[in-house]
Amino acid sequence: MSAAYKELKSRSRADYGYILEYRTRWNDADMYFHMNNSIYNFLYDSVINAYLIQHCQLDPRKSHQYGLVVHSENDYFGSIAFPAVAELALRVNRLGASSVTYEIALFEKDVDAVRSVGQFVHVFVDRDTGRPSLKGMEGSLR
Repeated sequence: MSAAYKELKSRSRADYGYILEYRTRWNDADMYFHMNNSIYNFLYDSVINAYLIQHCQLDPRKSHQYGLVVHSENDYFGSIAFPAVAELALRVNRLGASSVTYEIALFEKDVDAVRSVGQFVHVFVDRDTGRPSLKGMEGSLR
């Protein structure tokens, strides 16, 4: 087991600055009755955009810039299943001129052990061109 894997597996809620609850749904489950892997990516995208909308003035329909996912990955340490409540914890690991690397941890409510830790990289692009701005991200998105 690599040091990086051990470090991720030891994550706690205190390592993150923003937490969003999600009540799992019956149809989140796969045939093995745990949350399907595709749902993790859906939830990671949701917690990031909820944060951007609530705290960074992102309006997905009107903002001059928006984030495109250019990379994602996930490490799984345990499963979660309906009817559990998930807690999605978010932090920024790297802030570049036009990109942000987020780390997202998924916890089950009232359980200390992290269930998964993922990473999303957004590149912020101008709505008109679909390309990163030469000036970088708008100040409100930082």
